[in-house]
Amino acid sequence: MVDRKDLGSWLSGPDTSHLSKYPGERLGLPQSGPTSIARAGRRILALLIDWGLCSLISYFLFQGAALATLGIFLIEQVVLVGTLGYSIGHRVAGIQVVRQTQPGRPVFQPAGLLAGVVRGLLLCLLIPAVITDPDHRGLHDRAMNTVLVRR
Repeated sequence: MVDRKDLGSWLSGPDTSHLSKYPGERLGLPQSGPTSIARAGRRILALLIDWGLCSLISYFLFQGAALATLGIFLIEQVVLVGTLGYSIGHRVAGIQVVRQTQPGRPVFQPAGLLAGVVRGLLLCLLIPAVITDPDHRGLHDRAMNTVLVRR
């Protein structure tokens, strides 16, 4: 005969004891303030600013060709994120891309050109940026072991 104790393990729900309390806790980042994980609002604002600027440049140089806008966006991401650690939109939104060399110890330096290239290419595909982990890191950040934090 099936008893309630036999069913209790799945009726009580999943074990959540291993989950972090806030995004970035597993990475050793604070819950809020500078160096905390950048939330979706700031990320979307930065993306809209970057895309708008790239669209303006594309409009004046290439009559607004969509592929030209994407190419300009890729160049901006590679050059600025790879060298400075932030794009124009990131700077306005107050966020920055940093390297995560060891769990719990982010390095607050620019991600580097290789990270800029890989992140930029994956960001242009859009899907890797939409799929995120519990720490709000997209596949493009996980691929290069980077974190987008507040400045």
